[in-house]
Amino acid sequence: MPVPQKDGPRANRDIRGVREVQLIDDTGQNRGVMPFFDALRIAEDAGLDLVEIAPNSSPPVCKILDYGKYRFLEQKKASEARKKQKTVEVKEIKLRPGIDDHDYDVKMKAMKGFFEEGNKVKITLRFRGREMAHQDLGLKVLDRVKADVGELAKVEMEPNFEGRQVVMVLAPR
Repeated sequence: MPVPQKDGPRANRDIRGVREVQLIDDTGQNRGVMPFFDALRIAEDAGLDLVEIAPNSSPPVCKILDYGKYRFLEQKKASEARKKQKTVEVKEIKLRPGIDDHDYDVKMKAMKGFFEEGNKVKITLRFRGREMAHQDLGLKVLDRVKADVGELAKVEMEPNFEGRQVVMVLAPR
């Protein structure tokens, strides 16, 4: 008979197709291998649930505990892990080959802020019209960016031409 899939471990009468179980009681003591129904009776006498901890072992390992409290603690642990998780975003900074010094400084300040937050930065340098004839000017701007953020970030993707623009990705150190 196929085992119905539920989220989380099986408990009490949801544990099917098992004759014997390895039992761990509510104090954490290993009670050894015993028939399933004896283990279930011991759990019911204690006013607790029989929860399947390791279903793939032979025989399956079951523990006597309060299933509601167990589920609550598992959810709490999972939400704590999600809270501590930091998603890394890719922020984009757009530059031009003939960027002026002050404009460049403003973009660099924004870039440093992104690195302090732990985000990656994608630098897009767009060429317009006849600027394509002077691609070396654009690459000089990107080299200047690399030099200025050398201690804050590392180059994840070297400058790469994509049509009329050059793209470079930097990641925080």
